[in-house]
Amino acid sequence: MSYTTIQISRETRGRLARLKETEGETYDELLNALLELVPSGDDEGEYTDEFKASLLRALADVKRGRTRTLREIREELGIR
Repeated sequence: MSYTTIQISRETRGRLARLKETEGETYDELLNALLELVPSGDDEGEYTDEFKASLLRALADVKRGRTRTLREIREELGIR
């Protein structure tokens, strides 16, 4: 596998670092995990109105602090 360098701000790098599940997780692994969460849309690359609305609801939840980390959820469920 070959690698490349991308330019991101220190702030973005810090935000990405806080998303890592483990210290050993690479940024490549983190970015690929994040990309798996993004749906590809329909055949024309368009998203449904329902999907767009769900993104807006999720954004509102984040802005209001109604979020939990994966670590918190795992602890709650007793999963390591």
